[in-house]
Amino acid sequence: MTQIVLLLIPLALAVSLPATVVLIRLGRRLGAMDTPGTAGHAKQLRNIPNIGGIAVYLGIAAPLLAGIAALLIIDTEWLSERIPQLQPHLDRLLHGDGQARSSLASAAALLACITALHVIGVIDDRRPLGPAIKILVQLAAAATLVLWFDVRLFTLLGPIPSIVITILWIVGVTNAINFIDNMDGLCGGVTVVAATLFMIAALVNAQWFIASTLALIIGSMLGFLIFNFPPAKIFLGDGGSLVVGFLLGVLTARTTYYHPGLGGGWYAVFMPVVVLAIPLYDFVTVTMIRISQGHSPFVGDQQHFSHRLVQRGLSKRAAVLVIWAMTAVTGIGGISLGRLESWQAVLVGVQTVFMLLVVALLEHATRTRNAGEAQS
Repeated sequence: MTQIVLLLIPLALAVSLPATVVLIRLGRRLGAMDTPGTAGHAKQLRNIPNIGGIAVYLGIAAPLLAGIAALLIIDTEWLSERIPQLQPHLDRLLHGDGQARSSLASAAALLACITALHVIGVIDDRRPLGPAIKILVQLAAAATLVLWFDVRLFTLLGPIPSIVITILWIVGVTNAINFIDNMDGLCGGVTVVAATLFMIAALVNAQWFIASTLALIIGSMLGFLIFNFPPAKIFLGDGGSLVVGFLLGVLTARTTYYHPGLGGGWYAVFMPVVVLAIPLYDFVTVTMIRISQGHSPFVGDQQHFSHRLVQRGLSKRAAVLVIWAMTAVTGIGGISLGRLESWQAVLVGVQTVFMLLVVALLEHATRTRNAGEAQS
C-alpha cells in the first residue's frame, strides 16, 4: 500500500501542474489579478494572477472524487485483480462493519467541506467578503466533521471538551496556513514539508486514507510551487490556502499518534503542534502584534514572520528558504514523538521551544537595535 500512496504524489502533480499553466494564462486574459483582500489590508499589489488555488484544489479533489466513484461504480473484483494490495481494504470498506463503510461517507463529507471552503476562498480572492464570513464557513465545516464524522482530539477529556478543542484546532491550523501565504513560495513550501512529515507518520501507522490525502496535498502543491517559487508567476489565494490548511487540521486530528503497548506515550498527540510550530509561531505573533496596535488580527499587513526577516536584512527568497528549513527542523523532531521514551520526548519539546525562543529573542534584539539606530 505504501507504493500506491506514494504514486498519488505524481498523480496529483500531473493534475495541478498543467492546470496551473492554464490558470496563469487564463488569469491574465480575464484580469483575475492580485487584489488587496480584506479592506484595510496594506500590501503592494502585483500584476500576477491569484487563482492558483484552483489548480491545487483540482489536484486534491479530482483524484479524491475519482477514488470515491471507483469504489461505488467499478467492479471490485476487477480492481482487486489489477491492484492486489487493495483487496483486504476493499473487503473491509464494502463488506465490513459499519465503521469501515462509514469511511467512504467521511471521505465524501471531507470533499464537500473543502469544496465549500474553496468556493468561498475563490470568491474572496475576487471580491473580498470580510473575515466573519470566512470564519463562519470554517467553523461550520469543522463542526460538520467533528459532530457527525467522528473527527476528534483528546477524547479522554469527554465529549464537550473534545469537540471544542478539535474545532478550534482545525480552524486555528486553517488560519495559520492562510496567514503564512504572504510571500512567494512560502505557503507552498511549508505545506509540502509539513504534509510530507505527516504522511510519513500516517504510513508508519498504516492509516492509508490519511496518508493518501496527504500525498495528494504534496503533489498538488509541488505542481503549483514550480510557478510560485520566487519570483512567482501565480499566487495561491484563499481558494488554495484555506483548502490545504483545513485539510492539515482535519487529517492531523484523524491521525492516531499514540498506541498503548507499542512504545512511546501520551505526549505523541503533540506531534502536529511540533511539526506546525513555525506556522503557528507566525500566526500567534502576528495576531499579538495586530491586537497590540489596536487592529483586527484578520486584516492583513506586512508584519508576518517572513516580512520581519526581510526587514532584518534577508532577501525575500532567503526568508522563504529559512522558514522552510525551520519547519523541517522542528518537524523532523516531531514525527518521532510517538516512538520516543518520555525523556527523549522532553528533549524534542525543549528543542522546539528553544528554537522559537531564539527566534523571538533575535527578533526583539534586532528590532531594538534598529529602533536605536533610527533615533540616532
